[in-house]
Amino acid sequence: MKKTDLVNSIIKIVGRDRTVHEETELKLYSYDSSFLSSRNRFCPDVVALPRSTAEVSAIMKMASDNSIPVTPRGAGSGETCGCLPVRGGIVLDLSPWNTIEEVDAPNMQVLARPGVVHSRLNDHLEQYGLFFPPDPGSTRMCTLGGMVANNSSGMRAVKYGVTEQYILGLEVVLPGGEIVTTGGTNCRALKNVSGINLTKLFVGSEGTLGVITRIRLRVWPRPRARGLAVACFSDLDLAPGAVLDVYRAGILPSAVEILDHSAIRAVNLYRPEINLPPAEAILIFELDGNPASIEWEGREIASLLKKSASGVEWSTDPERVKALWQGRSVVAAAAARLKPDGTRVFAGEDICVPLDRVAESLRGIKQLSEKHSITAVSYGHIGDGNIHTALIINPDDPGEVDRLDLVVDGIHRLAIELGGTTTGEHGVGLVRSAYSPAEHGNAVNVMKNIKNALDPKGIMNPGKIF
Repeated sequence: MKKTDLVNSIIKIVGRDRTVHEETELKLYSYDSSFLSSRNRFCPDVVALPRSTAEVSAIMKMASDNSIPVTPRGAGSGETCGCLPVRGGIVLDLSPWNTIEEVDAPNMQVLARPGVVHSRLNDHLEQYGLFFPPDPGSTRMCTLGGMVANNSSGMRAVKYGVTEQYILGLEVVLPGGEIVTTGGTNCRALKNVSGINLTKLFVGSEGTLGVITRIRLRVWPRPRARGLAVACFSDLDLAPGAVLDVYRAGILPSAVEILDHSAIRAVNLYRPEINLPPAEAILIFELDGNPASIEWEGREIASLLKKSASGVEWSTDPERVKALWQGRSVVAAAAARLKPDGTRVFAGEDICVPLDRVAESLRGIKQLSEKHSITAVSYGHIGDGNIHTALIINPDDPGEVDRLDLVVDGIHRLAIELGGTTTGEHGVGLVRSAYSPAEHGNAVNVMKNIKNALDPKGIMNPGKIF
């Protein structure tokens, strides 16, 4: 199909005001947060902004009839080129479709469209005393559709789990235009084991199996109190053991974060007033729940940490908790301070390893960065082994970019060697697809068979995951 014919077909379905086809505007859809997207130009032929399931269905049927690639897109805050049209075609921009259709408080669930921003949902739920627990760092940007597609999580996954554990059902438009509802067409139950679990099939599929148009998600009661323990360690190897000691004591924090020495230094350069103490590692434990229980658990954690940490602080005072969190909250922005002429790039930033190999992974990343002369800052969700690495380079230096690629490849391979995964929460997309066979073996063929069964023409977000 000629581009002009394609554009006219989209205009007939969604209208001229919700069709983007000018070259300058299309370039805006060729980026996400990944470094790889800045090195390529993955431009669509046309962008549609649908506002109904019927419109999505009509677009998918037209695309299927003409074998045109379709890429669903949310806020574009991802870091893997997952929402980019690597083979051109149609981009479905679902971000403005942001209706919270219903808060069913008695049944602890919400019905929402895919463009709802995460933080907006939780702000809305506050009046009901409820919240949606997964908490990605991009909470003020990322959309629910993107979270479902990538099975997102965040700092509090250690206690509350990841997105898939909260998705009760989905409305999905399949590649040929057929509309299906998973989890029961009229179901409002919180438990359902009827039939093959199609909901879980689409969660984390990164837009390769269909377009998510409505989400039925579970919400939880909002905790009444929160406390924070911060511990400094002179030896990095002591930090993972301290986390395991807390778990063995029967305490499950809502978050357990780590900053290595590079992250501590970056934070102090960026915000000297925070004044983090010099250490090989700092652990941050967050507890939430009712006031009495977190006071007891906080004192227990502080007592356990004192056995191996060089310094420990525990507080439930809201202002002090906010101040203690600052060091962790600014580290992503602070990382570039370690290289004055550098830029933080998103690449090799999301491995996850077994808890008892976290220290090994951090030391391995440091060795890779030193070997290839690339500045690296490591931090992350040590509570579930999810390590984030901020790599700092001069993007205009070809030699430095080449060395960066070697570090990124080494980080991904290190994760697999340590019995981990190349991505704990950001997804595969295009960036990590080359590692799928090494990580999954023959299971990749099963994934491809499912993909081919639902999308025989291969039009749904092609080039991703595999």
